[in-house]
Amino acid sequence: MSPFFSGIRLVVLVGSLALLSCALLKFETVAQEKRFPQTAGVDDSKMGAYRALAQLAFAASQKGDNVMAAKLGRILERTWDKAEDYGGETALSKTNQPLYQEIDKAMDRFIGPLVAHPAANPDAAALKAAYNSYIEKLKLAD
Repeated sequence: MSPFFSGIRLVVLVGSLALLSCALLKFETVAQEKRFPQTAGVDDSKMGAYRALAQLAFAASQKGDNVMAAKLGRILERTWDKAEDYGGETALSKTNQPLYQEIDKAMDRFIGPLVAHPAANPDAAALKAAYNSYIEKLKLAD
């Protein structure tokens, strides 16, 4: 057999193995989501506490506990505002004002319906969209 055909067989074999590996290993993209260590289920990251409070508020709302969702939303808002007001030079509001504004607005859209109407069920689809948007914005600051 000529060296030309041996080379082609080798290329086909390597290519086939690469495709098979991708299929079997559920090929992951280069832009992977950051994973942070956790303590008691809360990410040990810059935005971990805000994410955890948002998750708890959203879960309470999903369960119909609107009073608890409102309380948690208010705690989230106060915690965020105080950390940014008194966080010194490392606060996101000082280091990246445009991103701070994006996150702040996304948080307001998420907690607004929870805090404003603790006795009423918010629009589920709108709340979920606002929650997802807020979580995505937080990822940008981790």
